[in-house]
Amino acid sequence: MSEITPRLGLPCIQPSQAQKHVTHNEALTQLDTLVQMRVESFGAVTPPTAPDAGETHALGTGATDAWAGHDGQLATWDGGAWTFLVPLDGWCAWGLAEGELRSWTGSAWTALAGGISGDSVAMLGINASADTTNRLTVSADATLLNNAGSDHRLVLNKAAGEDTASLLYQSGWTGHAEMGLAGDTDFHLKVSADGSAWTEALVVDAATGHVSGAAVQDSATDTTPGRLARADHAYGPGNLVGTVTQAGGIPTGAVIESGSNASGAYVRYADGTQICSATVTTSGSGATVCAWAAHFVAGPRVTVSGKGSAAIIATSSAASETGTDLYAFNAGGGQASAEVEVIAMGRWF
Repeated sequence: MSEITPRLGLPCIQPSQAQKHVTHNEALTQLDTLVQMRVESFGAVTPPTAPDAGETHALGTGATDAWAGHDGQLATWDGGAWTFLVPLDGWCAWGLAEGELRSWTGSAWTALAGGISGDSVAMLGINASADTTNRLTVSADATLLNNAGSDHRLVLNKAAGEDTASLLYQSGWTGHAEMGLAGDTDFHLKVSADGSAWTEALVVDAATGHVSGAAVQDSATDTTPGRLARADHAYGPGNLVGTVTQAGGIPTGAVIESGSNASGAYVRYADGTQICSATVTTSGSGATVCAWAAHFVAGPRVTVSGKGSAAIIATSSAASETGTDLYAFNAGGGQASAEVEVIAMGRWF
């Protein structure tokens, strides 16, 4: 029968052995060190002056005093003396000082792959292999991140504004969509057909909340099919009627503007069309000036008609940007004082 066990080297009680309790107690002492093994620290070289019974140290190189000559061994204080064990490959020990689980490789105590420590893991692969870039790797049909009773937030934090914090969507390891903070603090949504050439479909300005990008109109004249219309480039109940303006022939205000004043009424359209109307009583002698309620860019086309049942012929002349001259005649051809309707159509730009 062997005198020691093959794996831990524990002393075995021999047949007809005297003082069997000594061997038994020695084995228990070694088990007390090795089972659920913890050490005060790794790389210790100087024995403590007042060790506690059962206190164990993983010795480093250059051990001194009572530990001299036992480099790399496990030193345990049994209450009266130091006992030493030579670690075998694969033995694991928890370092109290380091807060870390290490394994003996034959020459040194090395942190386990994944770097398990008291409150962190350097890498973790779940059904997959993690690496120094992808420190958390999961290979599964789904990943569930559940709440603990109320809210749940997934936080992606980047170091600086020019860095990237994003979610990248791939197919066959080729990227086709990405969203997040890409190179600045605006929110970006990008797409790619091949993983190389990317199009920024949407960019949300962090300061204003306004949206731009390939999926949005980039100007008032942009009519690219499929793009989203901007509120300032499209028309609806809020801006269809209002003040009509233009810049370089391009509408910059409402579609329809209407108003009235002492000179009559007007309607102005975004395409440049303007219509003015008025009811005027002619003087009966000479020209009666009719001023337009809104000016034209050039003399408009004027239509004049008599109002009421009287046989009146009404005419105008010298129509200009600001007004026209009116005349009314009775059936006998004489000039008359009469109420006439005036409509002028032209352009305001």
